[in-house]
Amino acid sequence: MQLSKHDLAQLDEAALSGLSPEQLRALSVKLLSDLKLAHERLEQSPRNSSRPPSSVAPWERGGGGVDAPVEPPADDEATGETEHASEAEAADPSASGDPSAAQAAQTASADEEPTPRRAGRRPGAPGHGRMQRLAVDEVIEHHPMHCTRCGSILGGASEAPCVQAHLVIDLCEPDPERPALVLVQRKHAYFEHACACGHRTRAAPVHTPGDGDWGVVLSERHLIGARLAVFICALALRMRLSRRRIQELLHDWLGLEPSVAVINQCVHESARAAAPVVDEQLLEELRAEVLVHADETGWLEHGHLLWLWVFTSATTTVFAIGRRSRAVLDDVLGAVFTGWLMSDGYWAYRDYDNRLRCLAHLVRKARGLEDSLDRQARDFGQALRGCLETVMAAVYAAREGPPPVALRAQHAQQLNALFALCVRHAEATHEKTRALARELLNDWDTFWVVLDHPALPLTNNIAERALRHWVIARRISCGTRNPQGSRAFTLLASVIETCRQRGHSPWLYIAETLRERRRGNPAPVLPAAVA
Repeated sequence: MQLSKHDLAQLDEAALSGLSPEQLRALSVKLLSDLKLAHERLEQSPRNSSRPPSSVAPWERGGGGVDAPVEPPADDEATGETEHASEAEAADPSASGDPSAAQAAQTASADEEPTPRRAGRRPGAPGHGRMQRLAVDEVIEHHPMHCTRCGSILGGASEAPCVQAHLVIDLCEPDPERPALVLVQRKHAYFEHACACGHRTRAAPVHTPGDGDWGVVLSERHLIGARLAVFICALALRMRLSRRRIQELLHDWLGLEPSVAVINQCVHESARAAAPVVDEQLLEELRAEVLVHADETGWLEHGHLLWLWVFTSATTTVFAIGRRSRAVLDDVLGAVFTGWLMSDGYWAYRDYDNRLRCLAHLVRKARGLEDSLDRQARDFGQALRGCLETVMAAVYAAREGPPPVALRAQHAQQLNALFALCVRHAEATHEKTRALARELLNDWDTFWVVLDHPALPLTNNIAERALRHWVIARRISCGTRNPQGSRAFTLLASVIETCRQRGHSPWLYIAETLRERRRGNPAPVLPAAVA
């Protein structure tokens, strides 16, 4: 750069009007050189520079929009002579006997972009069964208690034949004296009993009815037990490990060799088990809160840009992934929300009457204008930051004791001066100054509600801190692959954060929930906050 920030801060129309044509030409050459260099820096990306891929924001990455059509997978089982012939010619254009066709096919293949490969096993590819064999540590017998025909109590277990069995690998209950991760394999055997009425009743593992929104089932017949499944969830969500890294850790430290599909199934099954807790309990409790903080950040779902939303109160947190629209707010907060809502300046929040704006956002924007090279922007930024700091200091003082004069009346003159300043800068030539002045005018009352209610928060830091851990997970995983993965992510994140807020272990609760739901029982209620 030939011109420093100090040099640019002294340049304006008045300064340029005093230069001769030769001086203007020399200055223009310097400005042109600096402008080209600035554009080159702005266009740097992981593709053409040493910037890491994680430095690219989700909305700047490739991929179509949320409504972009997804091409159907190729049909690997197509039959017919014509189809086989066309496939052979596509694989080897010379097979048709036309040299020009082969040359045209090579040119077309060079111009066409390769179709992205879908994740997962290819249709028709050979599968792999379980190869690892572990010793059975315990046998658990399941006997039918009542006859399914007449309802009589069954007995005589000694003569009952075993009709089916399955193995379950789980973690042992922790020993306070010798804490360790110990695997145990239990064999669940199911028996058949004959009734005096002549009917034979069989015990069988419980299977919950299927759900069209989920590709996993809740069943007692599962290779992975509840505690081990939740341990996998902890590695995936809290430790932010990929499925492959989880597979590596289980193999190296526990000697277990589950497939990636089994690991993924454990995460999704645990999320489905926790779905009623979030949909029926947490959402109801959140809508009854007096104060809720809301925020959103970009999220990728199979390359399509969506948004990760968080809604958090003192004891409840709910996450959601979806569009940046009012529909998500209605789904989480309901059609009518009477509490206070702390949020940013997104337009969808403006339909709520009791709304607060984060003053920390305004302070940062004011500091940005103070660092601007435009004199008008600097003056506006200094005036705004001075007003904000004065108001925030007065609110903090009012929390220590009631002020002698109401805060609104005490700062009325200063706020009126700031309002007039915003009106004057609403048509400013400097883009960021104009945008900030209009933002203040559009949401004027929401910024100063704290003057009437000093106990209300001044910032939205609670929501931003709730998002931080999951934003790091997004940078590592690059988002989710499908709607079910997004749904599983938000459900487990909601339960984990809420349990942490209430002073309970999320893993013990999720394990109990998964165990009960596999048995066909309702999910246990998430306990209230520890006093």
